[in-house]
Amino acid sequence: MTQDYEQIQFTLENGVGVITLNRPDRLNSFTAVMHGELARALDTLEACDDLRGLVITGAGRGFCAGQDLGERKPLPEGQRRDLSEGLRNFYRPLILRLRALPVPVVCLVNGVAAGAGASLALACDVVYAVESGRFIQAFSKIGLLPDAGGTWFLPRLVGTARAMGAALFGETVSARQAESWGLIWRCIPDEALDETREQIVRTLAQGPTRAYAATKQALYASSGNTLAQQFDLECDLQKQLGYTDDYLEGMRAFAEKRAPAFQGK
Repeated sequence: MTQDYEQIQFTLENGVGVITLNRPDRLNSFTAVMHGELARALDTLEACDDLRGLVITGAGRGFCAGQDLGERKPLPEGQRRDLSEGLRNFYRPLILRLRALPVPVVCLVNGVAAGAGASLALACDVVYAVESGRFIQAFSKIGLLPDAGGTWFLPRLVGTARAMGAALFGETVSARQAESWGLIWRCIPDEALDETREQIVRTLAQGPTRAYAATKQALYASSGNTLAQQFDLECDLQKQLGYTDDYLEGMRAFAEKRAPAFQGK
């Protein structure tokens, strides 16, 4: 399944969506049009009965440079812009909808991820980045604080000290450094980008989707739960998974010493 878009590319095949931010001449920076198209793609994904995963990446030499500041027209002398409007109307729903998808959301950072672009990447469940990729919390350079969820994601991923340094000083964090910090899952060679994307799509399309969803739910809930509460959640989720067709197939495949053929059910 493919649809026509102007500033993103979107496909949905075998239950796996692929969104490519597609303004390479502007390092895929966000506009109102792009936000609208992302919302429309998420509408399609949320309505998909057999959704199994989502991959997000960028076109060209960058992943996303954040908000396109050129879209903000100058105001008359003495007036000030309410920057919270864009956050509430565009970034908040985008990030929350991505986090709420009951399937793995994998980001492939193919170049610079700056500002809200970095926040978009970190909102995903698993992040790969090419070696030439880099993460920049560039907000302080224009007198702002990290937004689009950046102040929530950063300290949870790398701790307060590293989050504070990256946010206050806006220094570049290389993909290798991001991997060593635990900011991302894996740094890959630039030339492995296409192969990695194809591998991820295959893995999501053939994986135990219900187990993926439960794992995502449990891991995100853990920071707000006591150990006893987390045990209760594990019991509930594991009980549900024990009744799935994929669990039965997994056990059969294990006994028969073959690869499982999961159906996501």
